[in-house]
Amino acid sequence: MTSSQLLLDEMDQQDGGNRVHGLLPDGYAQDPSEWWSDYIRAQGGLPPLSKGARLRILDLFSSVGGLALGVSTGARLLGHRAVIEGAVDTDIDALRVHQFNLKTKRIIHESVLDIVDVSIGKDRSTGTLKLQDPVMLPLGSGFQDISLLIGGPPCQGHSTLNNRTRSDDPKNKLMLAMPAVAVALDINAVVIENVPNVVNDHGNVVERTIELFHSHGYHVESGVVSARNLGWPQTRKRFFIVARRDKAPFPLNQAVDALHMPPKDLSWIIKDLIDRVSEGDLMHSTPTLSKENEDRVAWLFKNKQYDLENHMRPKCHQNGHTYPSVYGRMKWNDPAPTITGGFQTPGRGRFIHPKKKRVLTPHEAARIQGFPDWFDFAGPSGDALKRAMLGKWIGDAVPSIMGAAAAVSALA
Repeated sequence: MTSSQLLLDEMDQQDGGNRVHGLLPDGYAQDPSEWWSDYIRAQGGLPPLSKGARLRILDLFSSVGGLALGVSTGARLLGHRAVIEGAVDTDIDALRVHQFNLKTKRIIHESVLDIVDVSIGKDRSTGTLKLQDPVMLPLGSGFQDISLLIGGPPCQGHSTLNNRTRSDDPKNKLMLAMPAVAVALDINAVVIENVPNVVNDHGNVVERTIELFHSHGYHVESGVVSARNLGWPQTRKRFFIVARRDKAPFPLNQAVDALHMPPKDLSWIIKDLIDRVSEGDLMHSTPTLSKENEDRVAWLFKNKQYDLENHMRPKCHQNGHTYPSVYGRMKWNDPAPTITGGFQTPGRGRFIHPKKKRVLTPHEAARIQGFPDWFDFAGPSGDALKRAMLGKWIGDAVPSIMGAAAAVSALA
C-alpha cells in the first residue's frame, strides 16, 4: 500500500458487514494522533485536491466554516475532491473568513430562510409530513450538482419566514430548511449538527426534520458524537443528523471508530503555545482582567486549586450556585472543557490556563476547536477584527475531527 492510499478494510468479520477501519495515509496507522498533530499545526492550508470525483458542498448557517473545514477534511480522506460551492450566513464578516480560508466560490449574506421556500403539508396516503414542492428562491438560485449539504442551524430562530409556513416557530423553520434545500436541489447527502439537547425541543424539530427526510426517500442516521470518543482533547458533544438518498449512511459510531486516536489531553494540543503571547495581536493575547479576577486567578495558583472557593466568588454566587466551573482553572493532563464564546472571560466557564495566570488565547481556543494553524481569522477583516468576533466564531465551531466523522458517515 502506497502512502497516497487509504487504509480501508473491506470487511469486518466480527459484525459481518462492510466497515471502514482507518482513513489516514500510510505511515500514521500505528499512531493516528501523529496525523492529527501534523494537521492541527500545519501552516500551508488544505492539502491539494485529490484525484477523485469532485464533491460539491453547500454550507448553510456556515459562520467561518468550522463544520465545512472538518467535512472537507473527511471527504478528502475518502478520496474526494472537496469544493465549497457556497456558504450562507447572516454574519458577513464570518462569510469573508470562510471564503478567505476555504476558497468558497460564492457567499450569500442572507438568512437561509430567504433562499428556499419551505412549505410543509401531509402526505394524504400516509399522514406523514411532506415538503410541498420546495423551490429555491431567487437569492438561492444558481447552485447545480451539489453533492453534499451541510449546516448547523441555530437553536433559536432569528428570522421570520416570508412564505406559507409563517405560523410555525421560527427556530423550527431553520432546521426544516435543511431538508427543503436538499429536496429542492436534489442533493444526495446531508449533514446537520446541533447541540445535544436539540432533541428536547418543544416543537419536535428533530423528529419533524427526520420525518421530512424519510418522506422524500432519504435514509437517516442520527445520534450524539463525543469529541472524547474520537480521542480529541475536549469534552464537547454534538448531535448529528446524516441523511442519504442512494443508500443508508455509514453508522456514526463506526465513522468515529475509523477516525479515533488514543485519548489526548489539553497539553497535547496547546503545549507549544504556552509562551506565545503577544500584546497587540488578538490571536495571541488575552483581555486585561479586572482586579477582582486577577485576585481570583492568583488565589487558584497560590493554593494549587482548580475550583474557586465560595468566599472568592462574587457575592451573588456565595449563597449557592450551580456553576462550579465558573472561574475555574483548566487541567494540563485532562481534556479541555467545552469551549464556548466566553472563553476569554473567567466568569463564563473553566477557561483559566492551567500553567499561566491568564485565560486562553484565541489561538489556543482555536486549536482546541480543531482549527489548524493556517486558518486565518484576521486576513479578510484586518483592523475590523474584534475580540467578540473571535469569541463567537471560535466558540460556536465544531471541532474538525467531529465534522470529519460526520463526512465519513455521509460519504463512505
